[in-house]
Amino acid sequence: MTREMLFALALGYLFGSVPFGLVLTHLAGKGDVRDIGSGNIGATNVLRTGSKPLAALTLILDCLKATAAILVAQRLFGEQAGPFAATGALIGHLYPIWLRFRGGKGVATFLGALIALLPIAALVYAGVWILVLLTIRISSVAGMTAAVSAPVSAFILHSPLFPMLLGFALLILWKHRENILRLRKGTEPRTTLKISSTG
Repeated sequence: MTREMLFALALGYLFGSVPFGLVLTHLAGKGDVRDIGSGNIGATNVLRTGSKPLAALTLILDCLKATAAILVAQRLFGEQAGPFAATGALIGHLYPIWLRFRGGKGVATFLGALIALLPIAALVYAGVWILVLLTIRISSVAGMTAAVSAPVSAFILHSPLFPMLLGFALLILWKHRENILRLRKGTEPRTTLKISSTG
């Protein structure tokens, strides 16, 4: 690995490790999102503060921070830097040093990486995520299904990114291991869209 690719990896990590869910809930006077619901810093848990706009903004920023990291790294170090920045961004989101390596679950950040690296897979990913969420109303199932769709899309498209995207999907499944246990027990909560958006 060249020095430039290491810089791309580090740049991605710095972008990815920005905990937008935590920052936004603090700025909005909602307290520490880690003290709410599952304790996660992602959009689903931010929704539990009672603010749909705050949750939507968290999702968008968690997504775009990966896209931005990749585009910046490619501008600085060339096209080959993209996958390194994507890897750094996802790891930074999952394991941010600022939060003692306790980050989010990476579903939105994975989408952001796909937007920059494999747009067709990003469209499939977003479609699967939304369709499963609206059908089953279980956020974890929607997120995991979307994550698995990425390496499947890469395989069908004969993309050289397949091994990396498979690794990303496995990381996201690992971060959802508690959700998987609750799903097996039948105790995983469903996502409600009836939370007030005025909070």
